[in-house]
Formats: sequence, C-alpha cells, structure tokens
Amino acid sequence: MIKLINNSKRDFCLLNLTDPQLKAGEWDNENKVGAVFKKTVETLVERLSPDLITLSGDLSYAGDIESYKNFADYFDALKIPWTCTFGNHDNQDGDGPVKAVIDEYEKHEFFVFERCDSALGNSNFAILIEKNGKNAEGVILMDTHDRVPYKTDECGKNLAWAGLSSAQLTWYAERVAELKDAGCNDSTLIIHIPINAYLAAARAAFKSPKPDKSVTLGDTYGAGIWNAGYENSYGVFHEPISAYPEDEGAFALIKKLGSTKNIVCGHNHVNNWVVNYEGVRFIFGTKTGTGSYFEPEINGGTVLTVNENGVSAVRHEYVDISSFL
Repeated sequence: MIKLINNSKRDFCLLNLTDPQLKAGEWDNENKVGAVFKKTVETLVERLSPDLITLSGDLSYAGDIESYKNFADYFDALKIPWTCTFGNHDNQDGDGPVKAVIDEYEKHEFFVFERCDSALGNSNFAILIEKNGKNAEGVILMDTHDRVPYKTDECGKNLAWAGLSSAQLTWYAERVAELKDAGCNDSTLIIHIPINAYLAAARAAFKSPKPDKSVTLGDTYGAGIWNAGYENSYGVFHEPISAYPEDEGAFALIKKLGSTKNIVCGHNHVNNWVVNYEGVRFIFGTKTGTGSYFEPEINGGTVLTVNENGVSAVRHEYVDISSFL
C-alpha cells in the first residue's frame, strides 16, 4: 500500500478530475479542447494547491500513446502527486495498450501507482493518507473495465457496462482490512463506471428519478428537486446512469465492512450529483474539459477535504470556460 504523509497545518486536499478524453492532436496549444483542459486544471491547481490529483478514468482512447504521454508530462510538470484509475475508453482495446501506458507513467517522478494482479484489471491499488501522524483516510482506486457480455435485449444487444468482479470485491475487503490494521477506519473508493447502487441512490434522492436537462445546476442547490431527507444533495442528473444492470454486491459489502464513506465515479459526463444514501456519499465527479460530450456549466473537478479524522467535506469546484466556446 502506498503512503502519503502530510504534516501541514491546513487540511489535505484531494482533487479529482474525470473524463478528459483528449486525443493526441488536441494537446496542441492552438487546439480548443486542449486549451480548455489546461486552463481548467491550471485554474484548479492555482485555487486549491491540491496535495493529490486523481483522475477517475477515460484520460484518452486506448492505443493513443502520444496523448497518454502528454498527460504524464503535463501532470508531472505540476510537481504534485497524481494518479489514475482507467476507464472504459482506456480499456477498450484490452490489456496491452493499458500496460504500455503504465510502463510510461511509472517513469514519471510524481506518478503514484502500485501494480496489482492483472486478472483483476490494471488499476486496483490503495493509498493511505497520514495526516499529522494519524492514518486518516484510505483512497482505494479500482478498475471497472469496459463492457462485458450480457443477456440479449430487445434490440439485439448482448453487452453491458462492466462493474466490479467478485474477485475484485475480495481484493477490496483485503484492502479495507489492511487499512483497519493500520488504524485507518475510513476510506474513499474511486472508480470510473458507477456501481449498480447509484441507481438506487438516485431513486431514493430525486423526486423525479429520471434525467432532466431542464433542471439547472443552480436548481440543484435548493430543496425543490429532492425527497425528504436528501435536501443536502446537489448536482445535476442530465443523463441515464450507465452502470452494470444487476446488483454486483459491491454496495452490500461496502456497508458490511463500514469503511468506505465516499464513492467517486465518472463515466456519465453530464451528471455530477452528490447524494448521501444509507450512510455512503455517492458522487459523480465533475467532468474536466470538453473532450467528447460536455455541458459548459459543468466543468471543473471534485474536491475532497481530509483532516485527521478522514474526509470532512466534498464539493465541486467549477471553472468558467465560456470565453473559449
């Protein structure tokens, strides 16, 4: 397990970015997509001075090694510890291209990563944050793969978004036990594709648990769209939740073990709702940049503040990109 030690007087700041989806040609300084991404990241870094940057998948597209190299060079130049888990687009051509990316990233000074059994995926590892001498928070990153065979539907499709395998859930339980042995009782799970329980969280929290693009970001910071008991939720629900269609058992295990209080995912670019459901905060990370599809109002990152007792606060941090569009 990787350990990050922080003894500063201020709280530890974890900045999560998600779904940049930049192609090699978009890193050119004249390219609008790359310019928006870099403006967003640099604005966030200047505002927040993060202690760790995590990327919750879909950095680029499998096989576009030049773009992945650009990511590593760019983030290392910030001189801030950074890491990632891989998303469906990173994984879409199998293990080979992902392993080539990892080989490249491990050459970089500020990249934080630990290889695991590749049968579980290519990005399953844990980071322990020590804050002022106390093991305060575990950050568990897990690989949610790409698509998997699934029963044929009425449209003839026989694939579904993947989730966490039973072997991965065993691995997760082992990491939680390792954290607890180190005196750390709280953890955050960072994945790309949402687990199935995000569907249940949405049904519980939203008065109308269906995507509604007429609801603005500002609307979500009031009580009007939320069911009783969920009024402190926030963030938009502008597209269907793309999760594995059956309960894979992840949330039952999370509740049983009692360690993970926050789950951060990406994948759905125009969702960024945050809902506390059955004692666990379900978080859609705010999309970073304009790669693939996006909404201008929803651009930035997600901030987790960590003190000696674990995560004390979660918020989205937005960057205005209207002048670029």
